[in-house]
Formats: sequence, structure tokens, C-alpha cells
Amino acid sequence: MAKRRRGRPVNGVLIVDKPPGISSNDVVQRAKRLFGAQKVGHTGSLDPLATGVLPLCFGEATKFSQFLLDSDKRYWTRIKLGVTTATGDAEGEVTGGADASHVTAAAVETALEKLRGQIEQVPSMYSALKHEGQPLYKLARQGIEVERKARTVTVFSNELVKFDGDELELEIHCSKGTYVRTIAEDLGHALGCGGHVIGLRRLAAGPYVEPEAISFEQLESCEDNDSLDSLLKPIESSVQDWPKVRMVSDTAHYLMQGQPVQVAKAPTEGWVQLLEIAEEDDVFLGVGEVLVDGRIAPRRLVVFS
Repeated sequence: MAKRRRGRPVNGVLIVDKPPGISSNDVVQRAKRLFGAQKVGHTGSLDPLATGVLPLCFGEATKFSQFLLDSDKRYWTRIKLGVTTATGDAEGEVTGGADASHVTAAAVETALEKLRGQIEQVPSMYSALKHEGQPLYKLARQGIEVERKARTVTVFSNELVKFDGDELELEIHCSKGTYVRTIAEDLGHALGCGGHVIGLRRLAAGPYVEPEAISFEQLESCEDNDSLDSLLKPIESSVQDWPKVRMVSDTAHYLMQGQPVQVAKAPTEGWVQLLEIAEEDDVFLGVGEVLVDGRIAPRRLVVFS
């Protein structure tokens, strides 16, 4: 007999304004308890130091979490020059540094030019990447260091928004897998004084932006499940920027059986939203991919019991 899942079936996406000092998994567990939900997952970790936009996927929305994990991100960060730490941020032990009094805003601007576009980053030993099944940060805490290969990431923009001598602020738009702490370390190295992150806030994750984020204070003020559920965004919001393919119910039936279908005026390539035409609002079925013969193949489908 299949084990019955505890909690109630909640489906949708919650945009949490992550508070400082707790892990992303702590956020997941706290939200799961508040909603009494069966299944919740996050869409990419934020360091305990960091705050800001952390989308959580509930129920059927977890099928689409990978698309949010792969999406671009935007950050604000404050960097302290003249001090390096073991972790690249304020939570790590100080390991060195140098006088930063010579650094000017112009020097920072020049150094940032090499921290834009496609760049190579060596992941920190204090990242959540895994080595032989173990997160690197767990190995680092045991005093173990392993070789990490440089990875190519894309920094679409990296702008100096404030300069206070030995502290500065950047706003960064980057691809998945970009480590802001590594940008801080590389910037400090280029300036000849070292540096580390002392403040980090995620401003956007994929289609979700800071003004949409909800604090735990707001969540805890909700008086019942209906009030909580009203704060969830629909599952399809996770792919809201994708092209839409609308189909009649007969076509939708075959699609939901896992069969590729032909739909008039559909895009000729790429991934698409799948919608069944209804009298009022169209019904979101999931996402699909356009095959070489023009048919639409289902890839992730929502199923409500």
C-alpha cells in the first residue's frame, strides 16, 4: 500500500522575501508548516547571509522548479574591500587583506569591465555544489579542500551603484550558477586589496521580482488557509514568458495521454506553455516542446487528483 502523504494538497508558487540568518531549506520547512502543505521545494539556494526573492514551489508546481533554477537572477550586494575571508562573505574567518585606501571609483569601474559578459568562475569551497555526493561546504567545514573546475557563467550587467571608500555596492544581472561572493573576491584581487560580501539581496529570480516577495510576518498574519492560498501565484507563472499554445479539448485529451499533437499556428521550435481553450479562463496543462515535424510533445503535465 502506498504511503499516504501528510498535509493538504497545495499547488502554486510562493515568492518569499527570505530573511537573513536562515538557510533556504529552513524557509521551505517554515512555509510547509505554515501552509500545512504536502510538498514544497525551493528553486535555488540563497546563502544564510542573503535576503530577498526566493520562489517556493508547492505541489504540482515542483514539476517546473527546474525552469526557475535555470533562470537568470538579479542581485544587490555590498562589498567590503581590504579584507578577505575563508568563505568570501562576512560569515567566514578573516584570512587576510591589504590597505584599500588607494582604491577609487574609477579603479573599481575599470576592474568591473573584466567581470562582465562570459567569465570563468571557480566555485567556492563553501558553495552547495556537490563532490562525490557531499556538499562542498560540508567538506570545507571538515578542513577538506578538493579541486574545482572553473565554470563559464554570464554576467549580463555588473554596475557600481555606490562607492564609500572601502565599501561599495553593485547591482548584478547574471545567469544561473553565478557566485556573487566570487565576483567580490575577484574584484578585490583585481584591486590589489582583497574583498568580501557583507550584504546580499536577490532582487529577481526568473520572472519574479522583489515587489512580489512576501515576508514571513505577512504570512504569519494570515488567519486561515484561504488567506494563505490567496498569496500563491498560479503554476503557469513559472513559465509566464514562454509562448502559449492553445488547443481544443479533443486535442488536449490526447496530449494528456502523453501523445504529441498537431496544433495550428503553433511556434515552429522551442518550449511552450500548453493551454486548453475554455469558456472563461484557459486551463494550464503544462509545458511541451516543438518536435522537428511541428507536433507538440508534452514534457511536464499538471495532474490534480
